[in-house]
Amino acid sequence: MEDGIDYAAVFQALPGAVSILTPELVFADANRVYLRGAGRSREQVVGHHLFDVFPDNPNDPTATGRRNLAASLHRVLTTGRRDAMALQRYDVESAERPGEWEERYWSPVNAPVFGPDGEVVLLVHRVEEVTELIRARGGHSGSRARVLEAELYSRARELQELNERLRDAHAREREVALALQEAMLPAGRQIRHRGTAVRYRPAVGALNVCGDWYDLVDLVGGHRLGVSVGDVVGHGLEAAGVMGQLRSALSAASRVAAGPAQALDVLGRYAGVVNGAESATAVTTFVDFDTRTLTYSSAGHPPPVLVHADGRVEFLDQATDVPLDARPDPVPRVQAATAYTDGATLVLYTDGLIERRREDIDTGLARLADSLRRHRADDPERLADAILLECLPQGGATDDTALVIVRL
Repeated sequence: MEDGIDYAAVFQALPGAVSILTPELVFADANRVYLRGAGRSREQVVGHHLFDVFPDNPNDPTATGRRNLAASLHRVLTTGRRDAMALQRYDVESAERPGEWEERYWSPVNAPVFGPDGEVVLLVHRVEEVTELIRARGGHSGSRARVLEAELYSRARELQELNERLRDAHAREREVALALQEAMLPAGRQIRHRGTAVRYRPAVGALNVCGDWYDLVDLVGGHRLGVSVGDVVGHGLEAAGVMGQLRSALSAASRVAAGPAQALDVLGRYAGVVNGAESATAVTTFVDFDTRTLTYSSAGHPPPVLVHADGRVEFLDQATDVPLDARPDPVPRVQAATAYTDGATLVLYTDGLIERRREDIDTGLARLADSLRRHRADDPERLADAILLECLPQGGATDDTALVIVRL
């Protein structure tokens, strides 16, 4: 009891499922909601190791719940920072019927509790169960669609928490802007090893974040990579918040979609319910390094460029469709494929790179093609610098610019 507040009673009355773990991952406490959702008594949980209470399903050799959760908890212990996990499937053994495993979907968040010396002494493990949401909305669309929808729900929840914090950030917009850029876009360590370069240039006079975005994501099945860019109308924090939601949604969709067109189908439906996503555009490419093919689809976005090793410049413009939210009743989008050889270069960009006032867009595309052709032998980092120098107007662009280069 402190200042008249019974914090033990507050903990038990929390509406969310929360448990407390020691650094050794032993349960120190768990509130009523957590125990009820887990189907366990307090005696079955407190004092026991997390993964003794919730082991992986031994009948599922592909189960990754334990590994993913352990990695998140160890990140919190190591960094002292809160870690919000993507949606996890975690089969739980029935308390009433030992040997039977129930398919459950949880969205966990793990946070540190510090001692007087600044060391992490406890871990707060909060979970939000979305199993019923998946069952209710999954219908006849199959497990892949159910996992996708729940993943999007999880991502949207994380972004909603971020947007709530932004409402109180007007006095420190620049600090928030820098944090947003770091949090919403892939970290440099995720892309450097791929022979990839990225550039991100806000419009002149804007904060250090903008409505343009890029993403690189490993795809399931074979040696494949998803590369995307997109553009949200506007600049500053509001556009950045929308940008973060769309980038996260497309990243999740790409991991389970059959191809780029299906990923943009899902993103288009999602954009239709996101305030500020009106007229947003995006293009995504799936690179298959095993078959040396590129599959792509565009939602109202300027075409990617494939610079072949012999210097031929190919604009990937055979699968262009309307912007993300243009159709009230979406229809399947188109996609196209093309082959490449070793040494080719894939370039994705936003319209700030090619558009200038009182100039036809074809002039900007021609300028980009010429720059790529002349500098194609440069490594991706030098190539990116050369393109920005030659394609952006002196004094800075009036529109945001994102650029991604991948040496194939």
